[in-house]
Amino acid sequence: MPRNHGETNGVSRRDFMNTSGAVLVAGNVVRKEQQAGLSASESPGMPTYSVEIEMKLNGASQKANIDTRTTLLDLLRERLHLTGTKKGCDQGACGACTVHVNGKRVLSCLTLAATVHGKEVTTIEGIGSVDELHPLQEAFLRCDAYQCGYCTPGQIMSGIACIEEGHATGSEEEAREWMSGNLCRCSAYPNILAAVRQTAGVEEAVDPASQVLSLTSQQAREAVS
Repeated sequence: MPRNHGETNGVSRRDFMNTSGAVLVAGNVVRKEQQAGLSASESPGMPTYSVEIEMKLNGASQKANIDTRTTLLDLLRERLHLTGTKKGCDQGACGACTVHVNGKRVLSCLTLAATVHGKEVTTIEGIGSVDELHPLQEAFLRCDAYQCGYCTPGQIMSGIACIEEGHATGSEEEAREWMSGNLCRCSAYPNILAAVRQTAGVEEAVDPASQVLSLTSQQAREAVS
């Protein structure tokens, strides 16, 4: 007996459409949760497992009871309200969420908060103050090493680590390579590199723009003639 054209491998067209619709609905729910910035512990219909952690955060003891799936980034921003650390790609590709754990730079969006129990965490809020900026923060201002500023906290945290690791005192290429994990969508890379190398002491502490040759319109015409 010929197979019904509305069935494929025993699955009716109606069943196939119903299943496809359920998958699409589930996908939309996940996307809406992500867009709303919900943490793992806020996802509906999922079993939760909590753990209490204690860490030294910016020099002070900090305890928190968290869902075991919570990332360090979400703990800092959503629970502890330290919003200087930015959520960019949330996939470990842009570096906007860079913080220090035991003095090493890490991507907080890929770090489970439970793994920093008993460790020392430093965020952008912990490296300086309004009255006393960190030398790299001063260099960023001097070099105009920011545009929109969204990537700046991660760039500064990565830059501090780059200097402490000894990668900023070699060639420009070496420093650029060790800062390459931090993206700047405004393309302020030359000024960011200058700020890092000036703070490391291998370049003069001046505004890079002051070293740009300015030409009058007459000089410019003569230069191209």
